[in-house]
Amino acid sequence: MTRPIQTLLWMSVFTVIIAVGGLLLIGPLQDAYSSNIVFNTIILVILIIGIAINFRQVLQLYPEIAWIEAYQTNSLGLSSAQPKLLSSMARMLEGKEDVILSTTSMRTILDSIRTRLDDSRDLSRYLIGVLIFLGLLGTFWGLMATVSAVGTLISGMSVETTDGATIFENLKSGLSGPLSGMGIAFSSSLFGLSGSLVVGFLDLQAGHAQNRFVNELEEWLSSSTRISSGIISDEGGSIGAPAYVHALLEKTADALEKMQKAGASEDQQREFLGKQLREQNELLDKLNQTQNEIVRLLKTTSEQTQDTSVNEELRSELRLMTKTIANALSSRGGK
Repeated sequence: MTRPIQTLLWMSVFTVIIAVGGLLLIGPLQDAYSSNIVFNTIILVILIIGIAINFRQVLQLYPEIAWIEAYQTNSLGLSSAQPKLLSSMARMLEGKEDVILSTTSMRTILDSIRTRLDDSRDLSRYLIGVLIFLGLLGTFWGLMATVSAVGTLISGMSVETTDGATIFENLKSGLSGPLSGMGIAFSSSLFGLSGSLVVGFLDLQAGHAQNRFVNELEEWLSSSTRISSGIISDEGGSIGAPAYVHALLEKTADALEKMQKAGASEDQQREFLGKQLREQNELLDKLNQTQNEIVRLLKTTSEQTQDTSVNEELRSELRLMTKTIANALSSRGGK
């Protein structure tokens, strides 16, 4: 399994570039921020939360990848952390080796994992919409303030005075309200749309990492998947078998695999017993040869009873033969 190191690198580089650009434009951004402190503060807080959530979505793939690698190398233990995204698959594969899945089971597992990944990205997508909404809301709020200020300015203008300087001063002081409203509108749009762009890019990168994880998981599961054929209809087409038929076929296949393993074990036991029997037959042959030799020596002893030296030699050979037989019988009893 490939760890999403490259994705984290791209996300980090993009975030650093945005931060550096904000520092270079700190003056204009401060002026825009001060135009509507409430809306802009909410937008910046949501932007930070969205960035953290997208990094978390990528980082949460590491425990899942570690669990898969531990399962592939048969190194799962009590200390191994249980995965969250693969919890259903982990419970199904726990304590089993050489698991063979059906296409239906593999599709169910992958659909479950994709659903969980999509659910984890729902919050990030929602925050993108919230940033756009806050930007538009601030825009309309500023436009409402602008329209209200323009109405107040127009209603306050008077043509009774003929002093141009006085009229200009009144107009200049009256335009401060509409300009403030335009500042609220444009600053909210600036921060809201820029924040949605940042969170959207990070969400895109997190989605690529998750899709890569699911694709590699599918490749791994496909190596342990049994392809089941469909039922041929009268028209020559292929129709899918009912669910209970698939379940019955899977149970039958599992039973056949167990019978095959049991048959292989019985063959090994028969081979072991045959080897034991061959060794016992060889031992019996040696015992027969020893008995024949004893009989021959007894006959020789009876024929040569007058020779003492020969008798002593024969007695020593008999004792040696007796020890050999006793050792052979004891070794046979131990087996």
